[in-house]
Amino acid sequence: MIEAKKITSAVKELVVDACYNLDKDYGSALEDALKKETKDVPRNVLKQIIEDIDIAGEGKYPLCQDTGLAVVFVEWGQDCGVSGGDVTAAINEGVRQGYQEGYLRKSVVRCPIRRENTGDNTPAVIHYDIVCGDRIKITVMPKGSGSENMSGFSMLRPHAGKKAVEEFVIKTVAEAGANACPPVIVGIGLGGTFEKSALLAKKALLRKPGDRHGDLFYAEWEKNLLTKINNLGLGPMGLGGKVTALDVFIETYPCHIASLPVSVNLQCWAARHKTIEL
Repeated sequence: MIEAKKITSAVKELVVDACYNLDKDYGSALEDALKKETKDVPRNVLKQIIEDIDIAGEGKYPLCQDTGLAVVFVEWGQDCGVSGGDVTAAINEGVRQGYQEGYLRKSVVRCPIRRENTGDNTPAVIHYDIVCGDRIKITVMPKGSGSENMSGFSMLRPHAGKKAVEEFVIKTVAEAGANACPPVIVGIGLGGTFEKSALLAKKALLRKPGDRHGDLFYAEWEKNLLTKINNLGLGPMGLGGKVTALDVFIETYPCHIASLPVSVNLQCWAARHKTIEL
């Protein structure tokens, strides 16, 4: 049995940690990107990004002024209970405390049209998965709008196949240009339904650099797509260069015989997400 207040405390810490400290694997990926670049402009851009990461971590500052909308993934063990409160309320309270006490920008508006700010960056977008076990795994992803706005969806005809998917992915990245703050991470959701493919694309962004798909077919496709995207020449911050993307990840799900849904969710270089298991 886990107390709701423990969930609140954990989410609060995850929010602040994610916004201040970039995952070391992505820090290393940016260092590797710097080694690949040969021209001054992309090298200088990457040097500034790496310096920003160091300053943020050491000084306890946000990596970016856009501290995002909190997307929370919960893997709930079916044998685990929660006492002392509602889980969704506990998560939102953790987000509220994290954004207020961590001095993070509040970027959530209550109504998409009337645009009144909620003042505490709640509510979060929360995704629940029921899994085996007696633990709760919580991942917080503060998702910035610059890259989120450049995402895309297409319901392709089922016979269109791999080529059409690839063309759509590359077109989405190319049209995003500098707006997604490259070098980006490209999450691809393939299959399922309209909403399932989008969720798959976002979940794909939780993987670490080089964490290839378990199916060799998709693993090879991820690597090939990464090469083709980097050959676009957009480079860091869209100013030209060899590294437009740090990695490409594909997540799949079975789909109807008459459909081929594909979603692309882009993540800027600040791939912020932190996880805890309770």
